[in-house]
Amino acid sequence: MPGLVPPVTDEREALLAFRSQQRDALRYAAHGLTDAQVSARSTVSELCVAGLIKHAALVEQAWSTFLVTADTGVFVSQDDWADGFRLVRGETLDDVVAFAAEQARHTEKVVHDIDDLGGLLPPTTDLVPWIPGGTAWTPRWVLLHLIEETARHAGHADIIRESIDGATCWTVMAAAEGWPEQDRG
Repeated sequence: MPGLVPPVTDEREALLAFRSQQRDALRYAAHGLTDAQVSARSTVSELCVAGLIKHAALVEQAWSTFLVTADTGVFVSQDDWADGFRLVRGETLDDVVAFAAEQARHTEKVVHDIDDLGGLLPPTTDLVPWIPGGTAWTPRWVLLHLIEETARHAGHADIIRESIDGATCWTVMAAAEGWPEQDRG
């Protein structure tokens, strides 16, 4: 996807296009890096590029499942929470990117199957501290939240990537998309 989302007139398509753009921005941060580089924690935080891609896909999986089932239990992970932010033994960047792509396809299908983006979802239950019980969201809110969540982590990934090899989001995007070289003179 190019640097800007193309003009769209349909709200659903706009939300999905901006969601896709942020997924791409996050994925592009890994372009051309090795598994060791995408696993590197190159800043003072514990975050790494591969872990951010994986975390964003896991969050998207939980929210798209919630859109279908209205079960806030999907937000309570039985796995080690920290493993959602890193490659685990035997896992590669390709695995995480493939998981994220499959999740993206699933989310888009779920969103296309929703009749009313403004319809209230059943109220949440009080299972985790970051999701207050009794809150009734709309599918529109969920999509906007996913855009915001992924945009935040794409920014984290940009900083990590730049600290690894100096590449910025625009140079990485240009390389990933095969843009022609530009004379900056």
